[in-house]
Amino acid sequence: MLNDPRSHGLWEQTAPAAPATARLAGDLDVEVAVIGAGFTGISAALHLAQAGTPVAVIEAAEIGFGGAGRNVGLVNAGMWVMPEVLLRTLPAPYGNRLLDLLGDGPRLVFDIVRDHGIQCEAVHAGTLHCAHGQSGFAEITARAKQWQARGADVELLDAARAAALLGTRKYSGALLDRRAGTIQPLAYVRGLAMAAQKAGARLFTRSPVNAVERKDDRWQIRTASGRVTADWVVLSTDAYGSGPGDAARREQVPLPYFNFATRPLSAEMRALILPEGQGAWDTQLVMNSFRMDQAGRLVFGSIGALRGSGAVVHRAWAQRALRRLFPGIGDVEFEAEWYGTIGMTADNLPRFHRYGFRMIGFSGYNGRGIAPGTVFGRVLASYVRGETGETDLPLPLTPVEVAPFRLSRQIVYEVGAQAAHLVADRI
Repeated sequence: MLNDPRSHGLWEQTAPAAPATARLAGDLDVEVAVIGAGFTGISAALHLAQAGTPVAVIEAAEIGFGGAGRNVGLVNAGMWVMPEVLLRTLPAPYGNRLLDLLGDGPRLVFDIVRDHGIQCEAVHAGTLHCAHGQSGFAEITARAKQWQARGADVELLDAARAAALLGTRKYSGALLDRRAGTIQPLAYVRGLAMAAQKAGARLFTRSPVNAVERKDDRWQIRTASGRVTADWVVLSTDAYGSGPGDAARREQVPLPYFNFATRPLSAEMRALILPEGQGAWDTQLVMNSFRMDQAGRLVFGSIGALRGSGAVVHRAWAQRALRRLFPGIGDVEFEAEWYGTIGMTADNLPRFHRYGFRMIGFSGYNGRGIAPGTVFGRVLASYVRGETGETDLPLPLTPVEVAPFRLSRQIVYEVGAQAAHLVADRI
């Protein structure tokens, strides 16, 4: 997008076309204005439109331009914070409410995909959280115990069973979460947008918001060429916000994450690596993730940015790491490469904010944007329509707090990941 092949990589190459949109021009009057066309904003628009609420989405770039179109495509359940930690962090009754809601999040995603016929390579086969060494196995053992206590369909696998599903013996075990799965994320958000448009939502792209202000007890959202007047504003820009959306962005520390996609693998390697179609990620501090697309490309990712020397370092590391994980893979050639930003909050949990009277939003997905974004979009639609009260939301209302030293910490993450990958997997 925007002539940058490293922004969306494989996903832009293989996703169906986005629905036809145009710049905002002239004046428009709706009940709800949504700023940002990612998972949350488009889900909110879809659910509002389906309920008959006039809604318009205003996007600065293109549908899925932010994290929605750049991520790995793992549709995970819950947040990566362990259930017991989450319950200690959030006041009652929010912890249990959030765990239940997001535990069922993948189901909502796959139901929407089915109901609207979205072509996004959806595979509802689960995900594998891979244990690196003894400490990693202890971590996934604790995760399994805590989720199983809540009735979740998860299973702890020993090293041999994990190897059969992963195609590598590098890991000491894995946690299989059957609630989860994989999608082509840009194709999914474009499909959501098409469904929202069919339901009556108005979508405007290439329309950066210059100002949001109250006038005559309503909101006015202004762009260079148009204006939307609305009763409600849903802010859903998350880690990619600017201008009016900058508050949510500054609350999060930017964590860069990249992906490489191989050329389609041979039939023999496709039968070996992730033969049942799960997506995977591991417990290492500088974590790795890998999954297949429908054409048999292996998508391999980790922390880091593909700019400057990072592009060379991370690419060389990815080739070494793949050969070490899968010795039979041979010479690795990459067909696409891209990277984006994960927004990390102080406690690794999302936030619910009121930015003004009838101006609300969820943010801070900490690398879990697909299912939570879809779920929170539905929650926002229900809240705006008066079907869900503030005390019934999955998160408490909290003030915006700017993350301290956020840009310095971003540099530390980026340089640290590059240093780790410079030396990793050489022996």
